[in-house]
Amino acid sequence: MSLTLAQKIIKTHLLSGEMTPGSDIGLKIDQTLTQDATGTMAYLEFEAMGVPRVKTERSVAYIDHNTLQTGFENADDHRYIQTVAKKHGIYFSRPGNGICHQVHLERFGIPGKTLIGSDSHTPTGGGIGMLAMGAGGLDVAVAMGSGEYYITMPKMLRINLTGKLSPWVSAKDIILEVLRILSVKGGVGKIVEYGGNGIATLSVPERATITNMGAELGATTSIFPSDEVTLSFLKAQGREKDWVELKPDSDAKYDETIEINLSELKPMAACPHSPDAVKTVDEIGSIKVDQVCIGSCTNSSYRDMMRIASILKGKTVHPDVSLAIAPGSKQVYNMLAQNGALADLISAGARILECACGPCIGMGQSPNSGGISLRTFNRNFEGRSGTADGQIYLVSPETAAASAIYGVLTNPQTLGEEAPIEQPEKFLINDNMIVPPADEKEATDVEVLRGPNIKEVPTTTALPQDITAKALLKVGDNITTDHIMPAGAKILPYRSNIPYLSNFCFGVCDKEFPERCREYGKGIVVGGSNYGQGSSREHAVLVPLYLGIKAVVAKSFARIHCANLANAGILPLVFKNEKDYDGIDQMDELELPDIRATVENGGTVTVKNLTKGTSFEADAVLSDRQRKIVLAGGLLSYIKEQNK
Repeated sequence: MSLTLAQKIIKTHLLSGEMTPGSDIGLKIDQTLTQDATGTMAYLEFEAMGVPRVKTERSVAYIDHNTLQTGFENADDHRYIQTVAKKHGIYFSRPGNGICHQVHLERFGIPGKTLIGSDSHTPTGGGIGMLAMGAGGLDVAVAMGSGEYYITMPKMLRINLTGKLSPWVSAKDIILEVLRILSVKGGVGKIVEYGGNGIATLSVPERATITNMGAELGATTSIFPSDEVTLSFLKAQGREKDWVELKPDSDAKYDETIEINLSELKPMAACPHSPDAVKTVDEIGSIKVDQVCIGSCTNSSYRDMMRIASILKGKTVHPDVSLAIAPGSKQVYNMLAQNGALADLISAGARILECACGPCIGMGQSPNSGGISLRTFNRNFEGRSGTADGQIYLVSPETAAASAIYGVLTNPQTLGEEAPIEQPEKFLINDNMIVPPADEKEATDVEVLRGPNIKEVPTTTALPQDITAKALLKVGDNITTDHIMPAGAKILPYRSNIPYLSNFCFGVCDKEFPERCREYGKGIVVGGSNYGQGSSREHAVLVPLYLGIKAVVAKSFARIHCANLANAGILPLVFKNEKDYDGIDQMDELELPDIRATVENGGTVTVKNLTKGTSFEADAVLSDRQRKIVLAGGLLSYIKEQNK
């Protein structure tokens, strides 16, 4: 049977299930990664499983999100993660070593391996030929403890890239064009596989930019073949032994194919407040710019940094613009310092940030009120920058640097001749900021250190026979995890403190929601299409769980969030008829009679609106395994039952 590249990797890692789109499959996981905003909770969950040591080939804990230490909370979390990693066989990437996806690509990513991470942009690894997927922290904990991960077998989408990019057009413009074509829902239930003669012109960091933002499509993951370009990158990282050639069969069948001619692309930008609100820079015009931020796991590679340094050299940032630049890793930062490019950035007036996520998750550098900020990041959701009315545009490093100089949105094609940026023959390799774990004998003596801000994982109960509760919140389409559980410098330090976080749940939509939950004790949330898009953060289900949310009824769900709901024991329901959404008002009393028996038997769920005297039907969007998980009251309870 002819197979796509992704299907080949799935086949060699298949532990259970059939490779039929829509069916539940279990995969052997080779590698995992966590970051600190989700990692604390993931390791608390891992500890709750009682497994002494990870069973993966390589698990890495990164510190890159909560690096703004304005109190003890973040430092305590970092200390906890470092000690729990040392005890349980996990490598620890210290604060300052860099952004998880950038560092993992440089030092750990291996073509043909499976990787899941407690961060939705883990598909960055697809740029090096990995089957890399974002997941909730509990799924990552389970994979570390068992080496297994379950997904719904995706469909296969092929994107053929032909031709070659014009000067000043970059990989960011490619993925923005894909988002323009497909939208933020266009990748749901699919793996995006890139091919065509155009891929040979793209370096591994460029490919990683594209797979990184496949998360914004809602895709399960995105992947490029492993070829001579991949070998060249790994050789420069001193890791050529990790290379293996990987490509699809020549007659592989895809469910869908899209053609993109690279030579026809122009510099693009995603307008506020969605990554798929894409126009060309020329279409938007010369709008005044207040801030420019360059970095994030999307565009912080050596190649990106050298490109902006070549643009800024000998220039001065416009006096009305604040320019912040964050290199993606210590490796990149060090190389910029050694070759003089860092001096060019500083001389131009850039504010150099540490190697971390920073402004991408609202951790500093919030723009002025109503300010226009151009960012080389992957998300521009409303309020994510930390400024409620900030107008965030997603652009390439080339567009960002040109605009920083001129003070208005600028097409970089007006800059003249483009200087070539070559991959180094050898990257600077120094892994002294990666701490290996203790060996099994020493691990027994390692003390795991917990600070006072670290609270227990919320407890769950088995699915009851019936659920009767008020619709405590009704929201519209494309509700993101930033809407449900915001990020930012004021809230992120409390990611290991669910009781405190509960005060901010759905604060972007309705600041009274937490108080209503406390008043009524339990509730149901009603949502529109693509509910839960964006980050993989499981806090967007753990906090509603803590507040008593029993079910979410929506038109459709984002993949990771839907899985997280089931893992938390919250019932995800999809309207059989989307028009029934209009028949529910906030605070209507809803009843799910015989819900336990219905879920157990896989039947259609009847929802009664007791306030209006009406009823409608919904489907529990659960695999057979997830039904058992929800019935047990969540994944941790299910695992404990299985281990009795």
